[in-house]
Amino acid sequence: MDKSHKHDVECKKPGAKELLDEAYGIIGLSFIRPKMPLFGNTFSPKKTPPRKSASLSNLHSLDRSTREVELGLDYGTPTMNLTGQSLKFENGQWIAEMGISGGVDRREAQRLRRRNQQLEEENNLLRLKVDILLDMLSETTAESHLMEKELDELKSVSRRRK
Repeated sequence: MDKSHKHDVECKKPGAKELLDEAYGIIGLSFIRPKMPLFGNTFSPKKTPPRKSASLSNLHSLDRSTREVELGLDYGTPTMNLTGQSLKFENGQWIAEMGISGGVDRREAQRLRRRNQQLEEENNLLRLKVDILLDMLSETTAESHLMEKELDELKSVSRRRK
């Protein structure tokens, strides 16, 4: 077989290569399938290396309480620092920690809440008083207009009599 009839296709069936050689040779199309030196003829991926052991420790075989002691899973209360004020999460609420500069302790916060409640009640009472005074003012203004009207009518009646 000469080199012009050699192809990059490897056939495992006996006689198939000869049929291809014969077909290309008869028609003279050996130039259609040039060899591509960049790509190999067969696909052979590299073998993957074996996996490393998932865990080299035996902590997964310990019971829960032993693991908590060994790994230190008791975290305590969550805390965070916002604008220099330290807060901790207790009973479902964020509470300012005592003794932190810039923070307000619990007693001071309760005192401020009580004072705020008192001021809100006083404000509501003053609003009510203003409403009552405005009602009284509008009532007296209406009465004064009625009296002025009656006075004007009486003056016009007295002028007619004269």
